[in-house]
Amino acid sequence: MRESSQGVTVVALLADPDAPTQIARRIARVLPDRLADKSGRGRRFDVEVVSEPFTAGTEDLSTLTRRIMDRARAEHWDVVVALTDLPLHSHGRKLVVDLSHEHGLALLSLPSLGGLRLQGRALRAVEEAVLSLATPRATGEEEPSRRHSLGRFASRLAPIHPGPIDEEETADLRYVVSGPGGYLRVLSGMVRANQPWRLVPGLSKALAAALATGAVATVNSTIWSLATSLSTPRLVIATVGSVALMIGWLIVDANLWHRSTDASPEERKRTALYNASTVVTLGIGVVVCYAGLMVINLVWALFILNDKAFVSMTRTPLHATEYWTLSWFVASVATVGGALGSGLESDEAIRAAAYSKREQERRRMLADDHDDQPVT
Repeated sequence: MRESSQGVTVVALLADPDAPTQIARRIARVLPDRLADKSGRGRRFDVEVVSEPFTAGTEDLSTLTRRIMDRARAEHWDVVVALTDLPLHSHGRKLVVDLSHEHGLALLSLPSLGGLRLQGRALRAVEEAVLSLATPRATGEEEPSRRHSLGRFASRLAPIHPGPIDEEETADLRYVVSGPGGYLRVLSGMVRANQPWRLVPGLSKALAAALATGAVATVNSTIWSLATSLSTPRLVIATVGSVALMIGWLIVDANLWHRSTDASPEERKRTALYNASTVVTLGIGVVVCYAGLMVINLVWALFILNDKAFVSMTRTPLHATEYWTLSWFVASVATVGGALGSGLESDEAIRAAAYSKREQERRRMLADDHDDQPVT
């Protein structure tokens, strides 16, 4: 690592567009002071954010590292930390960060930090990476310095642990997550990157169909009789079934299911991870829609239902339990109506609601590559 002649260490945060850039910009506001406090010796740091799609078209670590190195050579950066919201893999493990002390660069995969407290975890990861890369190493002190960096990094971001590195690779230090805990950590990070709450406003036609279905069902006497006769287990089954139907319909109708490009075990694992993130993302979004439908149906029922008419049709007094049960059941009926209404949405609108921009670009490129392949 070199240091500028003015005594200021220039740190570049090279971030993919969208969420990584937003995270990098928030980190850049506080990172210089934190680095100066922890490095000591009166050192100063200048942090700049560069938003570029450096992962476009590839998830290969060697290719990404080469792109980062080429980009850094053309600038005056002393240290560069690249951030992406794509899940990266190395030797069958989920990559957290690669560091190359020789070239002063780090590659950070944000999903491996998990879905909770991502901003704080990303700040600590970038901070530790920069401090490790910016620490001068005297001859013969490289390995102790790396062990110190490992202990500091792992203690902050446990259960992250060191990963294997091939001799021909540029990285000299790597952190990964593995096992069921690592899988869930990356999955939650991918789901957060997809921002499942965007599914609610993104499916306007489906929600309109669901609201219309719920409004009609609430004043239907047959629905009244069914609702009062259903037990709690059956209402739960209706909920699960309607939500599953909505998720399945969205996946099939918009062709959201990811298929492996080859038969390698690593590719199959990657495909399973992408599909799991799709199901969980849609599941969270649909459950939020379902809860909203329950509230709207309850308000509508309180406004429109008449006690005498309800008793005459169901022979059951209209109390709080009946309002709640009816709203619950109608939400399941409305969700099925919303699933049918989602067919009016364009595939692009559903993908935009279900995926982050980077994930949309990745899937679009894969689809284009598949279309360009010759037919045999």
